[in-house]
Amino acid sequence: MNASPPAHSSVRSSSHPLAAGRPYENATRMIFLLSGLAVAAWASLVPSAKAATGVNEAQLGLVLLCLGIGSILAMPVGGALATRFGCRAVLGISGLVLCGCLPVLAVVSSVAALAATLFVFGAMLGTFDCVMNIQAVIVERDSNRPLMSGFHGFYSLGGLLGAAATSSIMELGVSPLPSVTMIGALGLLLMLASWRHMLPWSNPSEGGPAFALPRGIVLFLGVLCFTVFLVEGSMMDWSAVFLTERHGMSLAQAGYGFAAFSLAMTFGRLTGDRIVARAGRQRVVMVGGTLAVLGILLATWGASWPLALVGYALVGLGSSNIVPVLFTAVGRQTSMPQSVALPAMTTMGYAGVLAGPAGIGFIAHHTSLGAAFVLVAAMMAGVAISGKYLKV
Repeated sequence: MNASPPAHSSVRSSSHPLAAGRPYENATRMIFLLSGLAVAAWASLVPSAKAATGVNEAQLGLVLLCLGIGSILAMPVGGALATRFGCRAVLGISGLVLCGCLPVLAVVSSVAALAATLFVFGAMLGTFDCVMNIQAVIVERDSNRPLMSGFHGFYSLGGLLGAAATSSIMELGVSPLPSVTMIGALGLLLMLASWRHMLPWSNPSEGGPAFALPRGIVLFLGVLCFTVFLVEGSMMDWSAVFLTERHGMSLAQAGYGFAAFSLAMTFGRLTGDRIVARAGRQRVVMVGGTLAVLGILLATWGASWPLALVGYALVGLGSSNIVPVLFTAVGRQTSMPQSVALPAMTTMGYAGVLAGPAGIGFIAHHTSLGAAFVLVAAMMAGVAISGKYLKV
């Protein structure tokens, strides 16, 4: 992988000013924070949406798939739109619709309406996430110092704050509609605050296709990103099941596993830029991947639930800065134009969130949940080993 500045699309256009300095950095952080808030707000609505529509668990799973399908389909389109119209325009429209979907999700009462709204919500989320990473790559590249971990840390922080805020508001007796409307309004305020320093440009297209399948280094990075996102999805969807079935924890306590993972990941990302600057990106991937492997094995084979929680925290800490390093790497590669490389890798990564939980369920059904997690650990070990081949 070429560590020198790329000779084509990843170099900023000479007609654009440097996107460097605190205003651009802070605007990018607020964009990531908004994305995390929106995801957390929807997560808090899932129980009420299930009750309002009267679906069972299997039907809910199919309806939730609409969100993932919308996200995956929209990511390449979002990258192409950003190339044509700039990051600001695409972030502005997708962010506005994203915030507007939250109140709708709180009041839908039919399965068809929920599925359609989730598809739109997922499409806007996928577009927003793809383009916010494009802006992050440009700002980090122009600033010429590690920033990506901190940007992603604000996404994780948004998830924690959004979950805490919506849960606290609803515990006070406020219904879901005004609760998530407040989150949506906060999202709009974040957009207004960051609007001036959202980039009105993006990576140039070089006259190539709007979307291309990943190849070369981009394919390699995409596979690593897929794996790490698969691990994150596994922690989100299966840690609670494992704690209740293996360690006998109550349903009320089952969320502690994902909470330990999320808190450790947020801490790791918010401190990650300094770690990357001192240790280097290769070492961050190798050591982080190793920590995640140890964490998965400890969570799987630990004799008690406190050890399992320590394991989940190690997974979050170890994997926290790997994806930011991969986004930096795709921003520096030269084998594909940036206008298609980053959306392609982002799509592969988010596909891991969808495929991971389903794959674990399939493997667990035919073997055991423990065996499925051991396979996930083996995949993460491959990421750790691959770190030595990253030259960023």
